[in-house]
Amino acid sequence: MKAIIYAAGLGTRFKPWTDTHPKALAVINGKTLLQRNIEYLQQYGFNDVVVNVHHFADQIKAELEAHYGWGSKVQISDESDAVLETGGGLLKAAPYLKDEEFFLSVNVDVLTDLDIHVLLETFHKTNALIAFAVSDRATSRKILLDEHNQMCGWKNSTTGEEKIVRSSSRNTEMAYSCVTVYSSKVFDLIPQTGKFSIMDSFLSLAADNTIIGMQHEGDRWIDVGRPESVAKAEEMFL
Repeated sequence: MKAIIYAAGLGTRFKPWTDTHPKALAVINGKTLLQRNIEYLQQYGFNDVVVNVHHFADQIKAELEAHYGWGSKVQISDESDAVLETGGGLLKAAPYLKDEEFFLSVNVDVLTDLDIHVLLETFHKTNALIAFAVSDRATSRKILLDEHNQMCGWKNSTTGEEKIVRSSSRNTEMAYSCVTVYSSKVFDLIPQTGKFSIMDSFLSLAADNTIIGMQHEGDRWIDVGRPESVAKAEEMFL
């Protein structure tokens, strides 16, 4: 099975480390974020991995080569010319993923012990185009789910922006956990091009396709997005 690890970001929230390194190579208890995510995917049979790169791309390539992908087959989707964000990065990586029935994506700066088997079961059981993990945690940006856990919108509580794409009798606000499984059919349906967030595609597709949010309360999860989050991550993931 195949997965993509998003590792191309500039890591502006993670300065000063990212002034000279990619965030993917930040170390948590002796292992880089990249290594930890590759090994996490291996636990669930995802041994074929695409890593997209941009910021200090050569450092990531060198680390992968030096450690033989930590036992996984790793292919590089190179965005050295221009960083494309998660949506654009996914489209650029399509040649590596489109022949699969389904594939997974994770963000390199997120660490979790979420059970991917449960997410896959949800994806298959609901015949979803996309299924992603969500949880009830504090964040300004929330995905809105209807009574069937289908995505029906998105809101930003800081700016007041709200986008409703599917009518529902109730909207449950949940935080996106950045672990997502896709049908490869998604590549024929995404309307955006160039540089864009995958959340834009979720909103475009949710009106006419089944996009499911699966709650995973109780799992360990942390966004290692800022230097001050390293200490907490090291307490959670030894």
